[in-house]
Amino acid sequence: MTRQGKGYICGITAVLFWSTVASAFKISLRYLDVIQLLLYSSIVSTFILGGVLAIQKKFTEVLYYSTKQYLLCLALGLANPFLYYLVVLKAYDLLPAQEAQPINYTWALTLTFLSIPLLKQKIGAKDIIAGLIGYFGVVVISTHGNIIGFQFSNPLGVALALGSTVIWALYWIFNTKSDIDPVAGLFLGFLFSLPFSFVTCFIFSNLSISNWQGLAGAGYVGAFEMGITFTCWLYALKFSTNTAKVSNLIFISPFLALVFIHFLVGEKILISTFVGLVFITLSLVIQRVSFKKKKEAIQP
Repeated sequence: MTRQGKGYICGITAVLFWSTVASAFKISLRYLDVIQLLLYSSIVSTFILGGVLAIQKKFTEVLYYSTKQYLLCLALGLANPFLYYLVVLKAYDLLPAQEAQPINYTWALTLTFLSIPLLKQKIGAKDIIAGLIGYFGVVVISTHGNIIGFQFSNPLGVALALGSTVIWALYWIFNTKSDIDPVAGLFLGFLFSLPFSFVTCFIFSNLSISNWQGLAGAGYVGAFEMGITFTCWLYALKFSTNTAKVSNLIFISPFLALVFIHFLVGEKILISTFVGLVFITLSLVIQRVSFKKKKEAIQP
């Protein structure tokens, strides 16, 4: 099999798993509260990422980083998974999955706008247009198509879903300052966040889980939201001779997620959800084309 073929297999596998995550969140929250799901899925992710490092024979590397690197991993771990998943899971708890998932998908737009003050990057007219189109899609989804009335189905849930994109974007912006292996960085971030998740669960929730469905849900989320899936995506980019060929697969994910949400969660997919998602996806395509042209313009 060619390298590009391996890249496609890894990429499609990652996209398939990510497409099920919204459904997994919603189903798991039937049996666990937000904090319990955060804690137990984080534990699973930590073990899986540690296992990946062991298979790659890189586990011992995490023992020899500098204090500065450990502190950065701690800060990143507090952002993701601790704070990010507290916010995004609460959004899923309040909103239908078909609303929370597309809104959360706008994190790439948030990343672009936050890059202006934080990374001193400049954006053009196409980036602004892409942002307006994307957030118009959010309004369509959040109001169930009643744009003139402008009444959100759940204002707090929408605010949390949008807030999660800010946390996620900030995480990746500050992650650019890390010079350690990506998987090792994720592993340390999850590991360092565990005490905070444990204490939060002890104080505000309950450490014990009385049903196997909750444990199964946490296990699935922990494995396929970050652990195994993230590794598949890294290998997809590594094997691909042209990263654009693989990275474009990600646009399939939100539409495929709607299929899983309908059949697994049982939600009736609204036309407004599909229309809004089309606007969001269009905005991301415009943004990607704009970024590609900028990159080509600065290359000698």
